[in-house]
Amino acid sequence: MDEIIIYTDGGCSGNPGPGGWGVVVIANGQARQLSGGEHETTNNRMELTAAINALSIVVNTPQFKGIPVTVNIDSQYVKNGITTWIKGWKAKGWKTADKKPVKNQDLWEQLDSLNSKLTVNWNWVKGHAGIEYNEICDQLCQKEIALHR
Repeated sequence: MDEIIIYTDGGCSGNPGPGGWGVVVIANGQARQLSGGEHETTNNRMELTAAINALSIVVNTPQFKGIPVTVNIDSQYVKNGITTWIKGWKAKGWKTADKKPVKNQDLWEQLDSLNSKLTVNWNWVKGHAGIEYNEICDQLCQKEIALHR
């Protein structure tokens, strides 16, 4: 296996409101789907939760050890946060450029921990653009939102 391909999506109905997330992990020629949700959350928390759950699968699957991962994500917030902003947040004691506490620090810390254990390429994809696995993630997300209303 040369690479593990992941797609993630998260969202909510109202912000805050009932939320859901969906993940597709493609490895060894198989696509594994996973989803979950919460009754009261935000869109950004669900996007982060999707990424955390996806990377958790990779970290906790022994045969995936050492295999590079590409995460296809339609959230600029998560992509930019984990690839760029997090370095500054950590250096400033989890404060933003305007010295305010970083929102969702608990989830950022989880994602950072998982990300640091893997070789991850974070790739932004346009949402609702007909990308097969991104659309599947959106469908999983929407089902979870409906379940948590």
